[in-house]
Amino acid sequence: MSSLPRLYSFRRCPYAMRARLGLLFAGLKVELREIVLKNKPAPMLEISPKGTVPVLELPDDRVIEESREILEWALAQNDPEGLLDVDLQLAAGLLDQNDGDFKHWLDRYKYADRHPEMSQQEYRQHGEVFLKVLEGLLTDRPYLLGNTISIADIGIMPFVRQFAHVDRQTFYALPYPKLQQWLQNWLEHPVFLQAMTKFEPWQEGDEVVVFPAV
Repeated sequence: MSSLPRLYSFRRCPYAMRARLGLLFAGLKVELREIVLKNKPAPMLEISPKGTVPVLELPDDRVIEESREILEWALAQNDPEGLLDVDLQLAAGLLDQNDGDFKHWLDRYKYADRHPEMSQQEYRQHGEVFLKVLEGLLTDRPYLLGNTISIADIGIMPFVRQFAHVDRQTFYALPYPKLQQWLQNWLEHPVFLQAMTKFEPWQEGDEVVVFPAV
């Protein structure tokens, strides 16, 4: 492969967003392969049979298949803005909550029709348990763990965004003004906008796409 790490990604997947944000904040370039979930490319499945994104293939043939590990790997290579200069145990606990209970309820809230055991409102209320935790953290500071962006912010934001976008009107009517402002600030953040750049799906034989381009 090329001298660059190769990232298989899907623009709207929150896990893939997390990975791209980590790479951007780390100032790292990768060869990007945007995929179509209904038609996953064979080279990706060869290195990661589970078939989920993101997948990062390193030049030494190591493969990192989990978004959180890609995020941590990227910032371990380079962390110019100090995203790791926080209580990493607290950050890990928040990411565990996000990837565990919150993601469980988020999936059911978003796809309530597939989970008729509860109403969509009940699923949302279960998800709000984590939103309340985040609101409390933001009471007296602009970011989750302090006055500057941390690994917790970029690891969690894509999932709060997905939760909000299930029903934006309802989300912005909930009693979480600090969290709502935090999310809105992120949606307008230049690094997030760069992370959400659209690319054509990769096909065998395509020219290499370097991300970020500049």
